[in-house]
Amino acid sequence: MNTAALLLAFEEEAQLAQELAQALGVEMRPIQRHRFPDGELRLVLPKPLPETVLLLRGLQQPNEKLTELMIAAPTARELGARRLLLVSPYLAYMRQDMEFTPGEAVSQRHIAKLLSQFFDHLITLDPHLHRISSLDEVMPAGAGIALSAAPLLGAWVAERVPGAVLIGPDEESAQWVREAAQSSGLDFGVGRKVRHGDHAVTLALPEIDVRGRPVVLLDDMASTGRTLMGAAQGLLARGALSIDVAVTHGLFNGSAIADLQAAGVRHVWSSNSVPHASNALSITPLLAETIRVLLAAKA
Repeated sequence: MNTAALLLAFEEEAQLAQELAQALGVEMRPIQRHRFPDGELRLVLPKPLPETVLLLRGLQQPNEKLTELMIAAPTARELGARRLLLVSPYLAYMRQDMEFTPGEAVSQRHIAKLLSQFFDHLITLDPHLHRISSLDEVMPAGAGIALSAAPLLGAWVAERVPGAVLIGPDEESAQWVREAAQSSGLDFGVGRKVRHGDHAVTLALPEIDVRGRPVVLLDDMASTGRTLMGAAQGLLARGALSIDVAVTHGLFNGSAIADLQAAGVRHVWSSNSVPHASNALSITPLLAETIRVLLAAKA
């Protein structure tokens, strides 16, 4: 076991943390957390800490978790950590990437800068980067490492739904669908959103023949699932044999899964980047491969 590094994690992500620690050959230790009646948090980290510390924390439901990181990171430094790596499979606040209305905060830029002040490296998976091509544009060069689960999703679909057509529901999904299709040899198409005013938006589906063919809707994330529902209904109306959904980050708020099933979706698959009942693919090998390279590099 590598005793020069340690993986810290919160209890909600213990399963992924244990898998990752085993893959890396490092010890995993929990961060203990207590909530006071007024909502403040008390965190307790192992003491002392080795020079290299990995901290696993996905940022779904992010606001309180960002506070935890702002407390945990400097504490880890005080307890002996010289290299501090944040492993955040789901990275929040990446969608707000420009000022759409006057005075609107560009949260992508500010949250990325905040995290780079606390951590030497950030490893994440399929962040929602729409108008920038790399985290290097909002973080110090090389500090942010964005991996993609698209090839994993493509391989999963190719094995379970041979001959499937991969469809990205809108333009923002294009990069993931294209990568997944190219890695698995599947046909693909990408829809687009058509705006009819400030609040009315419809989906224009790609001009690809889906009659009698299984279709898998693929995207980086799903929260309410409304875009996927509209795409599923439209594709079934055009004669698709079946509709499945595969996403990297399955947030699936509220009744999203039930609503997708009501819209005709057969299976919903997600990676374990966000703990959810739909988790079907493990991101552990993908994360471990990159982290090994960082651990082997000089500080």
